[in-house]
Amino acid sequence: MKVGDIIKIDFAGKKKEGVVFKLFPNSVHLKVDFERDKGKIVKRKLNEVGTGKKDKGKKAKK
Repeated sequence: MKVGDIIKIDFAGKKKEGVVFKLFPNSVHLKVDFERDKGKIVKRKLNEVGTGKKDKGKKAKK
């Protein structure tokens, strides 16, 4: 994911498209167009967006 990419997020039970505005290690700021508020900045964790960090190298204990 890079700045300027278009991604879909869940918002109030609906899918909304947003443009990546700022990208941080654990969160992302998206610019989303709402009906009455065009260009609103919405903050989401990378885990909520679905492109978060994966647990690399960790194995389940048996």
